[in-house]
Amino acid sequence: MWFEKVQLKILRFSFDVIHATSSVADQFEQDCASLAAKQSFTITTIFFSQYAAAGSNIIVQAMGPTTLKIPGNICRIGAYAATSNRSGINFETWLPRNWTGSFVSHGNGGLSGSIDYSSLAYTSSNGFAAVSANSGHNGSSGITMYQNPDVVADFVWRSVHTGAVVGKEMTKAFYGRPHTKSYYLGYSTGGRQGWRAVQNNPEDFDGVVARAPAFAFNNLTSWSGNFLHITGPPGSSTFVSKTLWDEVILKDIMKQCDSLDDFVDGIIEDPSLCKYDPQSLLCKADQKSGCLTEPQVNTVRKTHSSLLQKDGSLIYPRMQPGAEYGGLFGGRVFDTTKEWYRYVIKGDPKWDPATITLDDMALAANINPANAETWEGDLSAFKARAGRVLHYHGLIDNLISSDNSARYYGHVLKTLITTPAQLDEFYRYFRISGIGHCGGGPGAGAIGQGGNVPATSEPESNVLKSTVRWVEEGKAPEYILGTRFAGTGGSAKISFQRRHRKYPRRNQYKGTGDANKADSWQKCKLARGA
Repeated sequence: MWFEKVQLKILRFSFDVIHATSSVADQFEQDCASLAAKQSFTITTIFFSQYAAAGSNIIVQAMGPTTLKIPGNICRIGAYAATSNRSGINFETWLPRNWTGSFVSHGNGGLSGSIDYSSLAYTSSNGFAAVSANSGHNGSSGITMYQNPDVVADFVWRSVHTGAVVGKEMTKAFYGRPHTKSYYLGYSTGGRQGWRAVQNNPEDFDGVVARAPAFAFNNLTSWSGNFLHITGPPGSSTFVSKTLWDEVILKDIMKQCDSLDDFVDGIIEDPSLCKYDPQSLLCKADQKSGCLTEPQVNTVRKTHSSLLQKDGSLIYPRMQPGAEYGGLFGGRVFDTTKEWYRYVIKGDPKWDPATITLDDMALAANINPANAETWEGDLSAFKARAGRVLHYHGLIDNLISSDNSARYYGHVLKTLITTPAQLDEFYRYFRISGIGHCGGGPGAGAIGQGGNVPATSEPESNVLKSTVRWVEEGKAPEYILGTRFAGTGGSAKISFQRRHRKYPRRNQYKGTGDANKADSWQKCKLARGA
């Protein structure tokens, strides 16, 4: 079958390991080597189980072969689990020598069918038994979802759920005892997958860290596809170049909104307060550069306006002011929209995404394959089992509007008929100023999210450790201490820090003191719409 052939393609890379192990294997290494021979796991076929020592290099298939250095001693397991008679997931489980007793799962990004190796390295080196799967397909195309709703279900939710089930089973078999607590760490599509677990599989995880979640997924892909209508292709009268965006528009946005927090630093602390108007950028009669034409002004205005259906109902909120150029502004078809619509919504591989209409958007919302929207507001089952979810979003995200995260928070409030203080018991949302889609930007964005971002083990400045402490000790996070580093590696030094406040609070400069110090900022009045 098609998915069996894909497995073989992946495994050519999985076995290419540059070992740095001792000549005499200890018990941990022996147990690892023998795990594949057991083959006693539910719906699972183990392809390999091999010891990888800290400092060794492995070649992995992460959207192309990549060399990755292993930060801690692990037993690395590659496996396949069937989810139906025509679908299944490839996944890896990394079991650390210094296991703390905790389990963690990771998701995916975009339509990506790729194991999240950087997150596996990060969490396993911190003592977690870790699992990540390929969301039921390989590569960034949606073609494997074409006329196969089982693969769609894997992408939407079943890959993460199945990976958690079999990953926990492997963890117990290897260590001889079950995990104590289970966690989830994912961003973008992975953030949405984490929220899907909270909403529909609350027993999977005790604590969830959901970053820049792509929920309202069908409407998100509609909104993304609509940007080509707004900007037009390069060369059209409505198109705004990167140079104009960076050197003219963003500077004007900062001129109007940067000082709203009483300190000018190139960061908008609360974009919800920014009522940006681009009209002042309209070219005067004799002006040749550094300004916008009337069609370009309208493009910027539409970019910062919500997308509405014919009856005035909301499809997706505006792009928040201050978003970095890229992704949706480039005047081209957005790949995720193209793939999702062609192979899942329309069922037509030749459909032209440049022709997307409001009727198409209504169709996507109505079909909602496998409940990809992930917009359930009733989280009572997750709350009842003492689950905890830490949700955060960068406020200059140029792919997923951070306004949508605040909208979901409000949706949960209304659905549960509760107050922010009551919601705080199990769900907290943090806005990270000056940070783009899952990273980048000028803000204090190092908060323990993994990857190549520097992190400390202190819960106040590490979102994963903060969630662990919340679950296991009952101490909930009041803020996330973000850091901006200057330099890299061992030479990295703190440039400035900021306490990113729990929504619906925001940061405001006190007016005195070193603005690079977190203590010079205070939590302030409720944000708009709270």
